[in-house]
Formats: sequence, structure tokens, C-alpha cells
Amino acid sequence: MAYVACELADLARAFVPIGEHELSPDGTNRSPGTVLADAVRVITAAQRFFDAAAVFERMSGADWQVVGDALEVSACTARIRFAMAEAAFRELLSLERVPAADEAGRLHAYMVREPLEVALDLNDWVLRHEDGDSDLGTTPVSGGLVRRGPRRRD
Repeated sequence: MAYVACELADLARAFVPIGEHELSPDGTNRSPGTVLADAVRVITAAQRFFDAAAVFERMSGADWQVVGDALEVSACTARIRFAMAEAAFRELLSLERVPAADEAGRLHAYMVREPLEVALDLNDWVLRHEDGDSDLGTTPVSGGLVRRGPRRRD
């Protein structure tokens, strides 16, 4: 979920500065349609974050009623909306899973298999983008991870 939030934040942050090359002298968009296309990428990333948050809640033990209550929908509606995202995540956890063929699938599989490594990278990202939050500490992402026991390295 933290990685998806990082990805969303980077996409959204790209909209804050306005470059001279982006605007015509009258202040209109120099390339009509590009802002909407970029906004679609932000919305898609926001939807991935929404899915990741629901999966996080489910993996933390929340039942569909809890998820539904948080979203002010029925448990059935919550299950219908997020069951596929949860199933895809659980598939990534499977040790028997064949490596994904596409780059996004390989990245997600890596994040699931090596959460500490990804969290360490995200620590760096958060600290570079603190924006005045001084109470984050040195491990704002990895510090929250709990080791469940010795890990075997293959």
C-alpha cells in the first residue's frame, strides 16, 4: 500500500509546477487533451491505492462488514468491489506462483516477497518529500514492519 501511495503522490505532485512550455502566451493549454490524459493516470493510481487500502484492511483481519462500514456500503458490495484485488494479492503471496510475465506483475511480486527491501527504498522517498513533517523519524515506512520470524534467503 505504501508503494502505491508513493506512486500516486509522484503522479499528483507532477501537476503542481507549471512549465513555460505547457502554456500558450494567453495562459491556455499548449497541448489540448494532455492534462486530461495525465489526470486519468492519477485517477487510475488513486483507484489502485483504494484497492490496496481495502486489501490491507482484509489482510489485517477486517471482515467484509468492517470494510463495508468504513465505505458506508454493504458487506456484499464491499466484497464485490474488492474481492478480485484481494485474490490477486493472495496469489502473489503463494510460493507456488509462477513469476509474472509483465513488468508490473514482477514488481508487485517482488514487493510482496521483499517488503523490507521495498520499505527501505520508501523510507528514502518519504524523507526526501517530508514537506516539514519533522516527527517521521529515520524509518517512516520500514519502522512499522514487524518481523514474524527468521526469513529464509534462496
